Amino acid sequence: MLQVSYIREHKDNILKAFKKRNLDATKMIEDVLRLDDKRRSSQLDLDNTLAASNKLSKEIGAHFKSGEVQKASLLKEKTVQLKEDAKTLTEQLRDVSDHLNDLLYQLPNVPNELVPAGNSDEDNEEVFKEGEIPKLGDDALPHWELAKKYDIIDFELGNKITGAGFPVYKGKGARLQRALINYFLDKNTSKGYKEYQVPHMVNEASGFGTGQLPDKEGQMYHVTGDDLYLIPTAEVPVTNFFRDDLLSVDDLPICCTAYTPCFRREAGSYGSHVRGLNRLHQFDKVEIVRIEHPERSYAALDGMVEHIKDILRELKLPYRILRLCGGDLGFTSALTYDFEVFSTAQDRWLEISSVSNFETFQANRLKLRFKDKDGKKQLAHTLNGSALALPRVLAGILENYQTKDGIKIPEALIPYTGFDIID
Repeated sequence: MLQVSYIREHKDNILKAFKKRNLDATKMIEDVLRLDDKRRSSQLDLDNTLAASNKLSKEIGAHFKSGEVQKASLLKEKTVQLKEDAKTLTEQLRDVSDHLNDLLYQLPNVPNELVPAGNSDEDNEEVFKEGEIPKLGDDALPHWELAKKYDIIDFELGNKITGAGFPVYKGKGARLQRALINYFLDKNTSKGYKEYQVPHMVNEASGFGTGQLPDKEGQMYHVTGDDLYLIPTAEVPVTNFFRDDLLSVDDLPICCTAYTPCFRREAGSYGSHVRGLNRLHQFDKVEIVRIEHPERSYAALDGMVEHIKDILRELKLPYRILRLCGGDLGFTSALTYDFEVFSTAQDRWLEISSVSNFETFQANRLKLRFKDKDGKKQLAHTLNGSALALPRVLAGILENYQTKDGIKIPEALIPYTGFDIID
């Protein structure tokens, strides 16, 4: 959520930056400033009314003490009216503040100056590419056919017990899945990320804190009986660790990692591009989250990108990095880099990670602050990234490592799987 003070000071720059999102927010920004003026005026009126009431209360006490009962009684009648006025002003202030917050919740984050303009994912900017795309024969199979051939993932069984988008991993498929989770966690903890196991459901406040609500409400599974939400990513519970916290500058940076299943309704996702592991309603992911000093958050973002590069180099998967354009940028993000692995059998790129800097956008919702060396309170910057999302990494391994003798296991994973081939 943007700060009103920031909107006031940078109105023109914000409106210009929103054009990268193809968003004309002129009216919304004007409404925000108008409501904030009204909120300030209501707050001033309320403060003055409460001050007058307190002053009269002291005078009444003094008159009673000196025996001037009649004067005290006359003043007491005035306090009754002041209390009624204060009650009315409090209600007005609450209504204006609620309306203001509703508008602020609808405004996305301001794109960083590095974000290119664009309408869709076709306008994303490729900034890096690495790895050799293997030459497969004409008989190369996509991962969903490989999964059936080697009996390692059963999509039909998942559909039977739950529905489409809930696969069942079997045998060496399940072991490879577990190996990837452990490998990613070990890579993250070796770089200083503290490992957590977190709840897989969160309350509404947590959804609002990281920006999933109200923006992605239709994409989240809602447990209506208890008003809880199944998490779409570990980012939500992990970042909410620090909701309403006042940290010391010496606490920063805070680096966290967590493995969780992730749940996304993905409403409206149909077609051949979502076959197999390409688009699921439940999938596994290892996440990294950082709480950073504002002056160091973009250096931290670069470090996260390099960390994920190192993982993909070890797995020897061909990949590229895209800087997302304004039209494809997430609601809460100021700058996002997407990692995509090349699926040789499908002849297309598959997204496997998003690494983002949210600057103060989430921290303002979370009321996540730190006290600097001068004792001044500031909003922290929050960042997160997938390190990594498993389904498409697994799809990339199955397709790119297939041979006539079976599917080879990347060398880095063999200590985790205990086998070097699926045959």
